[in-house]
Amino acid sequence: MSAETDTQTTTVYRVTGMTCGHCEGAVTGELTALPGVTSVKAIAATGEVTVISTAPLDEDVVRAAVDEAGYELAGQA
Repeated sequence: MSAETDTQTTTVYRVTGMTCGHCEGAVTGELTALPGVTSVKAIAATGEVTVISTAPLDEDVVRAAVDEAGYELAGQA
């Protein structure tokens, strides 16, 4: 799911494999480093990661960042 405003895009992704706060931190760290990302909220219990960015993100770039953290992007929620 993606929602755009004049200045921000909010996208919710499904990430598999997150089980704890450390997992949330690893995913958050990788996604926060992407250009244009202003906020990331990962929730292991639901597997949802909410990303706020200045423009829509390329899903392949998001997938690579999640992979780098050691988890799998299942797509947009």
